[in-house]
Amino acid sequence: MRERTKKHLTEISIKGMLADKILIGPEENVEKAIKALVELGFKDVSDSVPWREAFPEYSDDQSPGVCLAGARRKEGLTQKELAKRLGVSQSNISEMENGKRPIGKKMAKRIAEITNVGYKIFL
Repeated sequence: MRERTKKHLTEISIKGMLADKILIGPEENVEKAIKALVELGFKDVSDSVPWREAFPEYSDDQSPGVCLAGARRKEGLTQKELAKRLGVSQSNISEMENGKRPIGKKMAKRIAEITNVGYKIFL
């Protein structure tokens, strides 16, 4: 009787916007599969670092403020200009950007209208 030989299988993870897939197949075809995926526009990001690790100075409690500063700069607004459009003082904007003052839901929605971004990033 012939003895079955066990083939070594290799696991490839494919993570995308719609689904996470884990594929198992013959080890000798891994390079072909990777080459085909690269040709389809996929990129290997296995050595990438999460942004929170790369920028530890921006802790979770400061993230809304960092987003506010970025959105304001994207629109080419100074703190003073944004404050005037919102009807608040420039110091309030500064405190929000530095994480010393929370950004409430109503304020986040007002800022979002001016900066053309989704309000949830400020919460």
